[in-house]
Amino acid sequence: MPEVAALFAALGEPTRLSLVERLGDGQSRSISAIARGLPISRQALTKHLKVLEAAGMASSGRSGRETVYRIDPGGLLAAERWIADVSAQWDRAIDRLKRHVESH
Repeated sequence: MPEVAALFAALGEPTRLSLVERLGDGQSRSISAIARGLPISRQALTKHLKVLEAAGMASSGRSGRETVYRIDPGGLLAAERWIADVSAQWDRAIDRLKRHVESH
């Protein structure tokens, strides 16, 4: 479960959450393109992207002389599966409580 904790830790920071939204179309973008209109330095942006990459939510590659980043849906799908599992556990607990209340 540490990988899920890393996902949520990465998403818990507003700048990184906005980067996931910005890159949500699946297109690869250079640091320059991603930085356009953001109030942070390229160094800070790179640091945030590296955190997303370490958490499994982004991947990087080379395009000529530039490093490009894109969202890796695998990381987000892992978070979605975890949420679905927890939701199912709650559904079962609520069903047990309902049966208990109705039987008394």
